[in-house]
Amino acid sequence: MRIALRDHVSRDSLGAIVLALAIPVLFLHERYQPSFGLDWRSTSVDIRPSDLAALLVVVVALVSAARFGSGRLGAARILWIPGAALLVWLAFQAFRPVSIDDARFEEHLVSFLKFGEYALLAPAVPLLVRRAQDLALVLGMFVLWSAVATTVALVQFFGVDIFDAWNPGWRQPSFLGHHDLAALSAVVIGLAVAGILLGSRRLPTPRLFAVALVASALGLVVAGSLAAAIGFAVGALAAAFVARRRFELSSQRFIALLALVAVVAAGVTAIRADSLEEFVRFLGISEQREPEGVETYSQRTVLAYIGVRIWEDNPVLGVGWQRSSRAEVFEPYLADARRRFPDVVDLAFPAEGREWGVQNLYVQILADAGLVGLVLLVAVGVGGMVLLWRTVAHAPRPWAAGAGVATICGILTLAGEWGSLGIVAGIPILAATCILLGIAAAGAATVEDETDF
Repeated sequence: MRIALRDHVSRDSLGAIVLALAIPVLFLHERYQPSFGLDWRSTSVDIRPSDLAALLVVVVALVSAARFGSGRLGAARILWIPGAALLVWLAFQAFRPVSIDDARFEEHLVSFLKFGEYALLAPAVPLLVRRAQDLALVLGMFVLWSAVATTVALVQFFGVDIFDAWNPGWRQPSFLGHHDLAALSAVVIGLAVAGILLGSRRLPTPRLFAVALVASALGLVVAGSLAAAIGFAVGALAAAFVARRRFELSSQRFIALLALVAVVAAGVTAIRADSLEEFVRFLGISEQREPEGVETYSQRTVLAYIGVRIWEDNPVLGVGWQRSSRAEVFEPYLADARRRFPDVVDLAFPAEGREWGVQNLYVQILADAGLVGLVLLVAVGVGGMVLLWRTVAHAPRPWAAGAGVATICGILTLAGEWGSLGIVAGIPILAATCILLGIAAAGAATVEDETDF
């Protein structure tokens, strides 16, 4: 399926154009965006172009719903019901008495409101992406912006000091940050996987397949996120399994997919060799030596341990939105953590003035929102995957099924990346997650009404 650019742009595609144009703004680190502050009680609310872009997308989606109706949302009830329940539960966590009494309540409240704003991107997508042209516009912008971000990261890798580059030869942040560069690459590498499995002609953006493949694979490697690489391996295999329901997959295509997974895994392993070597020593698998500083994976193990201990003492409700990073919450567990991990340097442990947080979405949800919060979060993910499974099996157009395969891989790659990042509202990985869930809902609408997306 090939769609010329002139076929994309019309009055009916205005909503998709707004969403596509918002992507470069949403996927740009906040330090490179201008901001203006609004003083509110004891805190300051920083408003950035990314906040305005997300808000504009939601407003245009509401206008689209008023014009065309909101019936397309009905096919994704399995996603919206747990999603709404999760937001309500997190709102309860943000407004619990213990949260209101917290000295940083206003700051935490602003964080929750930004989280909610980005969450609304998910239902906005099916209201704006109604046709093949609409989806091609959005995914095409993802591919092109990923190519720009990866190019900047490669320039940094080879020694050009721009956008707070790290040392040459190390992982690089591009203009996003490591986690968010991996998130942007995750969205696009799903398209590459679908193209490998099904052929580029079954993609919404067939002409950009080669760009998607190169940009996303290199982006994941240079971002250097082991969690994203693991998520990608799982996502690629899951995409292949689901695609078999509808398409005949040749052994050559499956081997090509395995080769892509191996290249990404080898690249990330090479770029993170030092950190992995230190983690192996931390696990006691190789000879120990005196640590010289904070090591990424050993620190995350310590923080996850503290998060689990917080949850064990607050199993159902948790301690409140964003409160697992508060000193009065984590300090009771520091002594036990130091005894359990005696070889970890002191700076790796949280303390007053260095509230590292849990740095793992799933553990932080447990600590902040209890088992109820984690169950609802998992239900959202499962709902999205069920919708994608149905789309791949029953979508009226092969390219729509291909988009479903791509989204499965993208969501699972992001799920892996969230394992190395705590709850931070208003960042690109959150936008990527919500947009992909929205694409899953849009695909479900095509199955229910048997339309061309």
